[in-house]
Amino acid sequence: MRIRLALLVTLIVSVTPMVPSGAADRGDRFALVIGNSKYPDAEAPLKEPVNDARDVADELKRNGFNVEVGENLTGDAMRRAFDRLYGRIKPGSVALIFFSGFGVQSSRQSYMIPIDAQIWTEADVRRDGFSLETVLGEVNGRGAGVKIALIDASRRNPFERRFRSFSAGLAPVIAPNGTLVMYSAALSSVISDNGSDHSLFVQELLKEIRVPDLMAEETLNRTRVGVTRASRSEQVPWISSSLAEDFSFIPGASGRPSTAVAALPAPPAPEPPPLPPLPRNDPLPPPKVEVQPPAIKPAEKNESQAIALADDPTIKSLTARLADNPDDQNALYRRGQVYASKGAYALAIKDFDGSIRLNPKDVEAFNNRCWARTVIGDLQAALKDCNEALRMRPNFVDALDSRGLVNLKSGMTKNAIADFDAALKINPRLTSSLYGRGLAKKRSGEIAAGDLDIANAKAMDPNIVKEFADFGVN
Repeated sequence: MRIRLALLVTLIVSVTPMVPSGAADRGDRFALVIGNSKYPDAEAPLKEPVNDARDVADELKRNGFNVEVGENLTGDAMRRAFDRLYGRIKPGSVALIFFSGFGVQSSRQSYMIPIDAQIWTEADVRRDGFSLETVLGEVNGRGAGVKIALIDASRRNPFERRFRSFSAGLAPVIAPNGTLVMYSAALSSVISDNGSDHSLFVQELLKEIRVPDLMAEETLNRTRVGVTRASRSEQVPWISSSLAEDFSFIPGASGRPSTAVAALPAPPAPEPPPLPPLPRNDPLPPPKVEVQPPAIKPAEKNESQAIALADDPTIKSLTARLADNPDDQNALYRRGQVYASKGAYALAIKDFDGSIRLNPKDVEAFNNRCWARTVIGDLQAALKDCNEALRMRPNFVDALDSRGLVNLKSGMTKNAIADFDAALKINPRLTSSLYGRGLAKKRSGEIAAGDLDIANAKAMDPNIVKEFADFGVN
């Protein structure tokens, strides 16, 4: 809701560099993002890797990374891409590698497999694959201060069955200091694609990356919890960390204790002691007249919220970037996300307005503005935003989920069910759509079916009831 051919044919290989408009505020950030889907040896192309790679690349770009994204890379293309990454690294910089595709372990190392690999024996894995340990060692040797590897490759693959009788998954990494590694599944285990266009791992990863004020380790830990909960413990990601310094995916974020998920509300003020009873013969006191404070105008409320949030480290950093360049679209979008996450929806909408003005094709900004408008009750404008997002990206699951909420709040239960159905067809574990569909079904008279959806959603995410209550839906 928020704030993603078996025939041997000529494969189109593309490597598209994407350079962010603004530099990262904590030194140079470089990322190589690879999605390999079209393996001729597989029965059919993988649905998830290319879509996931594009979404991860877009998010990293927003966070100040200089991103190169490669799709369906051969061995030669992967080698050149890694060499370009090595050449960009400067002492103290951040280097991130995301790989989605097939991975195979051999000799206790994990190898990322290019699409043209010719693997018939275990020795072929080491010849044609790219060792994650070797890549991290090379990055470290070039002076990178922070090394991050996000590997979504724990899949059953067509290669291992040729030389072993089981799927071995990925192996633990012996990585240099200052490294953070995450696999989409546990060591030595494999998972099957969920049949959708995006993996559960990447969906949860992007959701947590967008949460402000988190250090990277906490971001990945929350991702692991989200994947484990959504899969009902069928998929449990693996994390290894030797980071020696604080690092956040969002530039300028300040660390919080890893146990904190949201700021705790201030304790209520103690109630005054009761007044002694009046003597029976005393006259009753005059009725108390409540003096209502003058209504706060929207503009005054926005100004007070802006003042209250001005010292937030992330907002302060983004506001400084916008002071230097008012047309920094990425900074506007990111600040809008942070405002929305803190309940300052009017300020968020204003920033999304600016982001869309600068980039009328920013489908994420349209979806987020739809969601923010829905929460505050501006349903007609919200519906227009969601429709525009889906016009640009017809299978955009977040926009389908958002539009389902619009229709639910508007009383259009049949339309809400249709939108939630479409979102769940893409991602069957999307708890917001499952819970929303349950509410819509109950309102349509399908009590038993609605209760089942709600129970399943609550089993996957116990906080879903409160989340919808915060949206104004019960």
